[in-house]
Amino acid sequence: MASKLTEPFSIDPSFDKDRHVRFLDMMYELLPSDYESQEINHLTLAYFTLSSLDILGALDRVDKEAIVAWVLSFQAHKEEQDDLRSGQFYGFLGSRSSQFPADALKNSNCNSSHLASTYSALAILKILGYDFSLFDSGSILRSMRNLQQPDGSFMPIHIGAEADLRFVYCAAAISYLLGDWTGMDKEMAKEYILNCQSYDGGFGLCPGLESHGGATYCAIASLRLMGFMEDDLISKGVSSSIIDIPVLLDWMMQRQAADAGYQGRLNKPSDTCYAFWVGGVLKILGGSKFVNKDALRDSLLTCQSVYGGFSKFPGELPELYHSYYGFSAYSLLDEPTLNSLCVELGITKRAAFGS
Repeated sequence: MASKLTEPFSIDPSFDKDRHVRFLDMMYELLPSDYESQEINHLTLAYFTLSSLDILGALDRVDKEAIVAWVLSFQAHKEEQDDLRSGQFYGFLGSRSSQFPADALKNSNCNSSHLASTYSALAILKILGYDFSLFDSGSILRSMRNLQQPDGSFMPIHIGAEADLRFVYCAAAISYLLGDWTGMDKEMAKEYILNCQSYDGGFGLCPGLESHGGATYCAIASLRLMGFMEDDLISKGVSSSIIDIPVLLDWMMQRQAADAGYQGRLNKPSDTCYAFWVGGVLKILGGSKFVNKDALRDSLLTCQSVYGGFSKFPGELPELYHSYYGFSAYSLLDEPTLNSLCVELGITKRAAFGS
């Protein structure tokens, strides 16, 4: 998906909304063959597509009822005889290839529902205006506690995997979307997040790891969703916080690279997606005034494809991941033709709050 273009790459001087909608139409109708290796993440790819269309104000192009039915078909259902203490998680599976016939689910290892897929599923349903009271959210929340580890982190799947800030964020977003926090111990999760803040102010995915833009977003967005942090801390002049705001802000300011784009880590090139990961944290903290918005727009435009969508680096082919975060970053820059983003949830404010 990072192939170089075979024709001269031209930089459009403005955000081309119509071209981006055409690109997303193609992604919605039929994913290119290069996405075959990502079939296990089909729900997440659908989230990128649908949330992008919502940001662009083009959600009327999709069949909402059909998508809702498709998403709900991925939910793993608890059988009456199942014991939640067995450790299983009854969320959403990521794709058909991870879905097994009902009788096969008698073997607990066949239930491969995943926290990230569950977040993607709920985000899609929220975007489409689905009434969450119409489906079984209780088993999702009760079984999600099986994934929380003694240190407060979360595994993404009950059969075992890495546990880090990505899945703490997924658990927090799921709980917020469902309006119910019984699925996680917030105090334990908070302590884990705080232990991930590094000496330089940023957050690593796990305690002791290198500070990273994506991990920092997961930490700050989770704390905000859980109610442990006010919004706009910097603009309000609030100096007291459970995290070290000044040293975090200093680390964030160093992420805007020489080309005005954002990098995720020290000594890395700028990358389209970090305009959201880093820019989103600054938005939550009330530090958007520190962003050189005009220069960032120009930097993002170097990754705007002649085919629509965004690429990771200039001159590469566009793909859904970086396209979605390119659109999200543009929304944070107050692009007048785009819908505003609820940064903490990764969906529009229209979808999150009905406005």
